Amino acid sequence: MSAVNVKDVTVLGNPAPFVDPFQFEISYECLTPLKDDLEWKLVYVGSAEDETYDQVLESVLVGPINVGNYRFIFQADPPDPSKIREEDIIGVTVLLLTCSYQGQEFIRVGYYVNNDYEDEKLREEPPQKVLIDKIQRNILVDKPRVTKFPINFHPENENNENEEEQPCPALEGNVMKINENEEEQPCPSPEGNVTEINVQEDEPSNQISVECS
Repeated sequence: MSAVNVKDVTVLGNPAPFVDPFQFEISYECLTPLKDDLEWKLVYVGSAEDETYDQVLESVLVGPINVGNYRFIFQADPPDPSKIREEDIIGVTVLLLTCSYQGQEFIRVGYYVNNDYEDEKLREEPPQKVLIDKIQRNILVDKPRVTKFPINFHPENENNENEEEQPCPALEGNVMKINENEEEQPCPSPEGNVTEINVQEDEPSNQISVECS
């Protein structure tokens, strides 16, 4: 069972000009205490044919984390158009939001992004040189692709078990019971090049709005 459950990812300010920052409101719950940081990362795929054009737009470290519900705003700068081939700027590409623990990626949320001129005349007769400030991006929020990877959140427990096997205590009912009515915990202080991190009150929820495939 995963120690972190991503409950909801909401794209804010969409559609938006190509040059505007990205903003995501992320809600997640932690089921067991984590002593190390979670790393949230946003990657812009600059070319479907060559991953060297991928750009890491932002990377945020949050932790350590106690049991509870959390919500924050993840903001990232737009991609640098000078690092994208002109023929790849207009059209459909992919945006990847990932989260890792101890270098192990355990969830990836992928979105298709359509970049095109907002002006109809420019769409019909595109200029030879791409006009970045005239491009609008539209993240297709209704069709996210969510991939989860099983990882070991507590490798230190395996080391302890290998040293000396401990007797298993008697258990009644569920091994772990989550009280969904608990109040949201304050988000740990993030580290790294963070444009903005806001902690907000979260209402208890049993619904996960992202779709797994």
